[in-house]
Amino acid sequence: MSTRPLARLLAVVLVPLAIACEGEAPVTDSSHPANRLAGEKSPYLLQHAHNPVDWYPWGEEAFARAREEDKPIFLSVGYSTCHWCHVMAHESFEDTAVAAVLNEHFVSIKVDREERPDVDALYMGAVQALTGQGGWPMSVWLTPEGRPFYAGTYFPPVDMPGRPGFRGLLLAIHDAWENRREQITEQSGEVTRFLAERARGSTGPAREVDGALLEEARNRLAARFDSTRGGFGGAPKFPSPHQLSFLLRRYARTGDSGTLAMVRTTLDAMAAGGIHDQLAGGFHRYSTDARWLAPHFEKMLYDQAGLALAYLEAWQVTGDPVYEAVTRDVLDYVLGYLTHPDGGFLSAEDADSEGEEGTFYVWQPAEIDALLGDDGERFRAVYDVTPVGNWEGKSILHTADPRPILDESLRPLRERLRVARDERIRPHLDDKVITAWNGFMIEAFARAGAALDEARYLEAARRAADFVDSRLVRGDGRLLRHWREGAAEIPAFQEDYAFLAR
Repeated sequence: MSTRPLARLLAVVLVPLAIACEGEAPVTDSSHPANRLAGEKSPYLLQHAHNPVDWYPWGEEAFARAREEDKPIFLSVGYSTCHWCHVMAHESFEDTAVAAVLNEHFVSIKVDREERPDVDALYMGAVQALTGQGGWPMSVWLTPEGRPFYAGTYFPPVDMPGRPGFRGLLLAIHDAWENRREQITEQSGEVTRFLAERARGSTGPAREVDGALLEEARNRLAARFDSTRGGFGGAPKFPSPHQLSFLLRRYARTGDSGTLAMVRTTLDAMAAGGIHDQLAGGFHRYSTDARWLAPHFEKMLYDQAGLALAYLEAWQVTGDPVYEAVTRDVLDYVLGYLTHPDGGFLSAEDADSEGEEGTFYVWQPAEIDALLGDDGERFRAVYDVTPVGNWEGKSILHTADPRPILDESLRPLRERLRVARDERIRPHLDDKVITAWNGFMIEAFARAGAALDEARYLEAARRAADFVDSRLVRGDGRLLRHWREGAAEIPAFQEDYAFLAR
């Protein structure tokens, strides 16, 4: 599918407009009255309820207005713990000048991708088709019929290399809508046909799942494996626990030591790295570097479930006490920070606090010494806390290897720092209870409770299952997608049924 014509069209129009906008600082007004999002339950939508943008939630009202006024739709998709969503919100959606352009020339819709994974998946396909990549915040321009014709992710307020400034882009798209409509119609038709063909499953003939296919999958992972630092490929590195669980099963079938070595090297490096919260437990979303040191600091419930299972299975295979300790560390983090008082599991913790990413998690030597006294020097040596720092002048706690998690003399020191850190301004908590993610987490607690003979974990699984059963199952037996503050309205999706059944 060719997407070049419109890209060239917009690039030509953008040049003078972007130059005209360059250097203009965002003008924000936090006292702006509430918009239509104020009545929503989604934490992400509520974050935008006082934007000067005239946002609509996803629904027929927005599309009807777009058809009536013959305006294109600006669709913005993200989630409440997304760092770059926060950045674009502050730079553009809180800017009264940008809001004026959106309100005059577009109908703007805001979607929480965790609340509506169907909308997210559909239009992410358009973003990937048009740009070759994806991510959040997701920005898509649609015809009033919902057909995408231009898309991207984060746009800065003014031009940056490879990224047009957002306000200039809006004016260019408005100009194209008014004066080059036929090209937009052609473009939207091409994207829609492409997405329809993909939805029909035009991916080639199916292959039988046999030993040869499984070995090919193992070998492809081996070809991308970082034998020094673990993980697959370069930066950024994602934990990808499903790949580790696959390799553990492959090792169980074949006994191949190289397959197990890939798993152990990766689990050891992650457990020692900054991607692992060395104080409260749990794992951050991904590592921005290849050595697992500097994470993107948000913490997602589904990552905790997958990694708890991967470490649990590695302990079952190897008997290594480090893997048992990390399994408990992850599950105890979820119990302490991501569990509703009535038992359901909450969605995520943000990367940002006090307006900055990672502020909650990093340390300076004087802080350590003030809290630990004579033990400060030893702790700093183990966890690489130095005057120079290892991340933006401060230090992310990490270790040379994962064994310190077993050192009982370090446990009370970590606990002292954890308690002190909890007195800081905490990152935002997304307290939605999502059915699919709860199903995944219930599995992790149930399997760990049985394997480790830990009654606390079995009880956590039971309480969460009761929570889902009492709040997220309709009278006719069908599931609902998520619950928050007493409300659950959106019907569940395939992944909700799949993970809860599992």
